[in-house]
Amino acid sequence: MTMPTPSLQLIVALALGLPACASAADPPARPGVVQGAAEAALARTLQAHRWTLQSAADSQGRNIDAVAAGPGRSFVFSFERSRISIQGACNRLNGGYQISAAGQMTVGRLAATMKACEAPLMQADAVLSALLASPLKVELSQGTPPSLRLVSAANETLLLAGQATPESLYGAATLIFLEVAAQPVECKSAAGTGSACLQVRERRFDKQGLPSGKPGEWIPLHDRIEGFTHAPGVRNVLRVKRFKRSPANADGSAYVYVLDLVVESETVSR
Repeated sequence: MTMPTPSLQLIVALALGLPACASAADPPARPGVVQGAAEAALARTLQAHRWTLQSAADSQGRNIDAVAAGPGRSFVFSFERSRISIQGACNRLNGGYQISAAGQMTVGRLAATMKACEAPLMQADAVLSALLASPLKVELSQGTPPSLRLVSAANETLLLAGQATPESLYGAATLIFLEVAAQPVECKSAAGTGSACLQVRERRFDKQGLPSGKPGEWIPLHDRIEGFTHAPGVRNVLRVKRFKRSPANADGSAYVYVLDLVVESETVSR
């Protein structure tokens, strides 16, 4: 007996970039024209990293408890050209942003995907969206890792830590869909020792989000998928970014796999 998640076609449509989210009434912020070397460097640094929220504080320096992603969850910000994407406590938030010559960030009204979660997680997304609704002063500290402070006119502060994106480390990615079997399989590492590997096969979908062609053969995946945690007994369909290593790792691994989107999850009972 299986209990699949609803509306696979809708979720795959989202994965393919088709309309599948609750859009805000007003348009996203227009792309900003960055003026000057300092602003250009700031934009490059923002886009070259993923930014994980470390803390949110009010004007008195007190923690804003409502902005809590929950155990094992984090708010992660990504910047790409004029777009901002945030993995929230429940949903993914998307919109436009621009940076002024004075280093002030303005985020357009955010649209959210339509996943239903526990009330505190959905509230956390709403509170974060409200904090981003006003212009924010950008304070960047170069370091390892770099840190980013976003400060509102009311002196509310978001502190984020940066991690280099795979794109900045490896170049352009190839987007693929992988189906991950409910149970791992035994496999051997490059050193010849036994271990457990995810069992995967490649999937394809058409522009309408419907399965296309025959799935690939099941194979053991010796590499991990960054950002994905497998739960035994749960089958997943993932949209994955695949990066080519050059040169390959010492263990012979030629690719880096990074989770981009969970398209489908299904609990499979034996």
